[in-house]
Amino acid sequence: MNRKLLGLAALCSVMLLGCNESGSPAAKKTLTTDKDKYSYAFGAFFGMQANQQLVARDSIDMDLDVFVQAFKERYNNDSAKFLMNDSTIFATLNEFSMKQQAEKMKKDSVAAEKSLADQKEFLEKNKSAEGVAVTASGLQYIVLQEGNGATPGDSDIVSVHYIGTLLNGNEFDNSVKRGAPLEFPVTAVIPGWTEMLKLMKVGSKVKAWIPSDLGYGPSGRMPMIPGNSLLIFEMELLDTKAPEAAK
Repeated sequence: MNRKLLGLAALCSVMLLGCNESGSPAAKKTLTTDKDKYSYAFGAFFGMQANQQLVARDSIDMDLDVFVQAFKERYNNDSAKFLMNDSTIFATLNEFSMKQQAEKMKKDSVAAEKSLADQKEFLEKNKSAEGVAVTASGLQYIVLQEGNGATPGDSDIVSVHYIGTLLNGNEFDNSVKRGAPLEFPVTAVIPGWTEMLKLMKVGSKVKAWIPSDLGYGPSGRMPMIPGNSLLIFEMELLDTKAPEAAK
């Protein structure tokens, strides 16, 4: 069973174990007693969780009448009315979860194929744009500001400010907004970054288009970066130093 369903099952268990009253409350227009308030709060919280985790995100076609029927039966421990025993419940949830995962994988695969086609089309056009350089690996970049400092080596640690976006314009990372550059070994990042950094000098700024095979590949880095995503970075190399100097 996936985490969403486990989370809901755990929440439901906590709610049921934490309650000591049974029966169906009458519809209320106002909440006057403490019992009214915490009863409504629990119900509202569980409803929000169900909506956010199941209905809204996965477009699950939920029959609320059946849902409430099952909830009441278990809440009241009315075993004579149970339409499923415990093992059947969990088997059903597991089957449902597997179907959802299979459907998601299918959709992700279709989306990844489209992303690959879109990036190939873009890169083919972009390589002819004024000022764009193309390396043997397929990395494309344009220099926005020339630097006059040192160029990083394989063993160096660099400090970089960057903004990362996808081909559709969605921003997935931004060190400038965080107000803190990223510091890391040159070879500890995706291949496209390593290659780009070794072509830069301290003080330089570039815009780089990193093909998916130099980034996160067919699997991507969900949820922000889908499979076969072209990565677009504005990068500024602030510093480079040997590991000993970094320490």
